[in-house]
Amino acid sequence: MTTPAPVPSSLREQQLFGQTVVVIGGSAGIGLETARRARGEGADVVLVGRDPDHLERAAAEVDARSTAAFDATDSARLDQFFAELPGPIDHVLVTAGGNYYARLADLDFTRARRLIDDHLLLPLHVARAAVGKVRPAGTLLFMGGSDRRPGLGLVLSGAVIAAIPVLIANLALELAPVRVNLIAAGFVDTALSARLLGDDLEQRRDQLRATLPIRRVVGPEDVAALAVHLMTNTALTGATYDIDGGQQLI
Repeated sequence: MTTPAPVPSSLREQQLFGQTVVVIGGSAGIGLETARRARGEGADVVLVGRDPDHLERAAAEVDARSTAAFDATDSARLDQFFAELPGPIDHVLVTAGGNYYARLADLDFTRARRLIDDHLLLPLHVARAAVGKVRPAGTLLFMGGSDRRPGLGLVLSGAVIAAIPVLIANLALELAPVRVNLIAAGFVDTALSARLLGDDLEQRRDQLRATLPIRRVVGPEDVAALAVHLMTNTALTGATYDIDGGQQLI
């Protein structure tokens, strides 16, 4: 028996038709891929990023409604951005922020504070700024990591990864009926991953293909599909959704 082919979005009802999706960190990688998928589902998209040139190219790719270039950890600028949105919005995805790995003896506290800003304080700022702007049953989506095991060099990043799901669950209660969820990703094959790994990238890909239960590498399109599902399924809130190809099982 054959499996029916997926119905193209052009031939079925678009799941986000008439809705507005704001992507903070939308100029590349997971953010841009989610914007592309949301646009394919009929949404208007608003992209936020730090680099105006990257943002302009991304906006052209997905036919974004508008863009805003600023550092999302600038809370005053973030508040201004939400206040100046021309109307209500439906969904916000935040992919901004990187990671930082270091042993205690080597810990750079400036970088440590930046990590906390990116992953713990930024969600609080976004959540507060979005009050009254996101329609009921709309979504706030944040990104975290899926590997919660302790290890050398994870003294700070591991603590942050463990804390984010607690933050998300509490925000879901405070902001209801707006929904709040967390996407916890493992290795995702993006341009950022390529820059971080350099010459070791292909070796990492081969290792994951050989060891992950799914026998392939997770890409930004996988995360984008999950993000759009969380936007459209109105029964989901306060939860963490791992997407790592089974990486934490091995």
